[in-house]
Amino acid sequence: MKRNRWLLLTTAATMFLGVAARAQGPAGQAPVVVVQNAPAEKNPLEANKEAIQAGMGQFRVRCADCHGMDATGVRGPDITQVWASGRSDGGLFLTLRNGVSNTEMPSVGARTPDHEIWQILAYLRTLAAPASTDPPRGNAENGERLFRANCASCHRVNGRGGRLGPDLSRIGNARARDVMVRRIRGAIEENGAGYAPVTLTTPSGQQVQAVKKNEDLFSVQVMDSRERIQGYVRGDLKEVKDETKSAMPPFGTDRLSESQLDDVVRYLMTLKGFDPTVK
Repeated sequence: MKRNRWLLLTTAATMFLGVAARAQGPAGQAPVVVVQNAPAEKNPLEANKEAIQAGMGQFRVRCADCHGMDATGVRGPDITQVWASGRSDGGLFLTLRNGVSNTEMPSVGARTPDHEIWQILAYLRTLAAPASTDPPRGNAENGERLFRANCASCHRVNGRGGRLGPDLSRIGNARARDVMVRRIRGAIEENGAGYAPVTLTTPSGQQVQAVKKNEDLFSVQVMDSRERIQGYVRGDLKEVKDETKSAMPPFGTDRLSESQLDDVVRYLMTLKGFDPTVK
């Protein structure tokens, strides 16, 4: 009896440790959510009025800040055409459950019950739009050339380019078209974490233009215009000035015509993720 009990406890512990190891992920990486059972391919709550009502509340609390109340995109992309693009209910369930690595799309959390995810998707289905029949504006090939000439000194795509600005390898999945246009034209001044402009003044009066990577009460770490990571003790500086103007210059019509803007945005919309095979 004791031996059987010991075997039972050992087996249970082994199973628990195996699950915990998978949930923890490789060393140095954030834990990932592990879905023990594959979700249904079809939403079991689709067209359920109570589920749709509950899903609307969930969506507005969890998703609307990025995707907008109507899901057509604010900081995040338009998601009203996710089904028209070929995504399945099960695939979207996993996207919500696990999030998307290396993007601003978070997981809904391990404690969120499955039925709440299905409720969100049931509501989102009511906002779904058919695939657009209008041809996309712009020429992506010319847009890539314009991007390389005007943007690649600060932004990386698929391992190529500068590091002063955010990596744009997934921008097509992360930003709505209108947001890209407004950012390029200079109508948006906000900066993401790690890219806020700052000016440091040394005791000799020299000014260092940089983007802030990290800071605390006693020090500040920045990347300067030569992409060097520099650390400074605040007490050794004459001034640390947070700039209000974005480090990204506005591209008005004098620098980028409307047709050229369409080309650049069309290219950016094709960027769906980093491909390690691209040299």
